[in-house]
Amino acid sequence: MSIPEGILQNGIEIFLLIFVRMTGLFVIAPIFGGRNIPSYLKIGFSFMLALILINTIKVQELAFSNIYEYFILVLKEFVVGITLGYVSYLIFTAIYLAGHLIDMQIGFGVVNIIDPMSNIQVPITSTFYFILCMLIFLMCRGHHILIRALFKSYDYIPLGTGVFGKEITNDILRVFGNIFFTAFKISAPILAAIMITDVALGILSKTVPQLNVFMVGMPLKIILGLAVMVLTIPIFISIVESLIRGMDGEMYTFLKDMAPK
Repeated sequence: MSIPEGILQNGIEIFLLIFVRMTGLFVIAPIFGGRNIPSYLKIGFSFMLALILINTIKVQELAFSNIYEYFILVLKEFVVGITLGYVSYLIFTAIYLAGHLIDMQIGFGVVNIIDPMSNIQVPITSTFYFILCMLIFLMCRGHHILIRALFKSYDYIPLGTGVFGKEITNDILRVFGNIFFTAFKISAPILAAIMITDVALGILSKTVPQLNVFMVGMPLKIILGLAVMVLTIPIFISIVESLIRGMDGEMYTFLKDMAPK
């Protein structure tokens, strides 16, 4: 078996740094980072991309004199990769949160199922939204966006030059705020419909005391919530598409803030 030319020219230590950045992305990235994806598939895919990259990127000389300094470089590369994956995964976090808000209002809050991607219990509406979001992600070629951002990351952040300062902290806080805003934007129509229903049922219980509002209200809120959910699917699709397209710019913002000044 012959050793690829890029590894011979640049050295095994350079290849390992590239491989670590690839691995950091695919640990948490959507689609690739799911627990139902075999680990050897993630490692193999990262290895093949690293083989391609080591023959295409311009590698500068790395200054390290011992194994401890090299370990710091490895840690920096892993953090750069996992940061890119973290930014892309936040879309799905907003979807999970929106589904949880909806389930708490329509009465599905106690119904949880196992999510095969993360191996945790999630609300049933979150699972439905997640599957739909994953299909939209693939249709919009979100996986291509991830791989392209990974390749472009070496133009912004050469090997071993990542900087993690105040700008990254501000970016993380801003993105966390966007998660809650996006989740509320997705769930707002259903939450508004359920709130109006609760007010109507409260008025009805005062005007007709003989009516068992609890027995009528639970199935009514479920039916109304599901109906509004179906009606708002086109809006949900447009929101997710805009999020996926915005993910590209967000990843480049993080890259610029991690680049050496």
